[in-house]
Amino acid sequence: MKPTIYGKMPAASLGAALLAVLALSTPAHAQPGWGGMGGWGGYGGGFGGSGRYSAPRDDREGRVDAERFLADGAIPLLGHGRITLRTMPGTTASDREQATFEAAVVDQLAKAGYDTAGPDGDGGQIVEITVVRDQLEPAEEKHNPISGSATMGVSNRGSMMGLSLAYDATKPRGALVMTNMEIRIRDRASGKALYEARARIATREGTKAASDDAVSVRLAGALFERFPSSSLASR
Repeated sequence: MKPTIYGKMPAASLGAALLAVLALSTPAHAQPGWGGMGGWGGYGGGFGGSGRYSAPRDDREGRVDAERFLADGAIPLLGHGRITLRTMPGTTASDREQATFEAAVVDQLAKAGYDTAGPDGDGGQIVEITVVRDQLEPAEEKHNPISGSATMGVSNRGSMMGLSLAYDATKPRGALVMTNMEIRIRDRASGKALYEARARIATREGTKAASDDAVSVRLAGALFERFPSSSLASR
């Protein structure tokens, strides 16, 4: 049988072939079927990274943790009468953000039986609200959606090219932010603390769960769970 002779692929043709494959926007894997006797002397390199590492999901993300503290003999005093809001210094970014958290607390107070719309007087109670936010993880950096590696080589049998491509269309994740919300209900006349509660949740910026409306509602609900019952509260 007459042997088949493989000629060397011109460099220009080899480069054009590589560019044509790189232009594809979908995953592709190309491995030429070279065979026969003879060793290859080749070289290769990666481009756009060999793949993107995605950090595991933080266990705190999306979970609400809450603690509630009830003063001795406070149950009969809670859940009725006039109550006034007082926002304490925190890290709310804007008046709109602050108002959103205040509205969520007012809604819970009204459900508990308080008068939140009456005129402010000398009696009744005061609820102090504090909101603090801390960044747990920074936002991920932008990445090249196409990554992979290319290998080229030549031998006495001809030329070869190997190409491996991966396409990652996922968007970089936003920063992971912990929102802490704390309330304290006091008797206006004596200043005595009757009820204290704090709750926190970690959310990923840019998601629906991280909106001020969603976060404030979930935290306020946890702060007033079974309020003013002492079944879930501890001193």
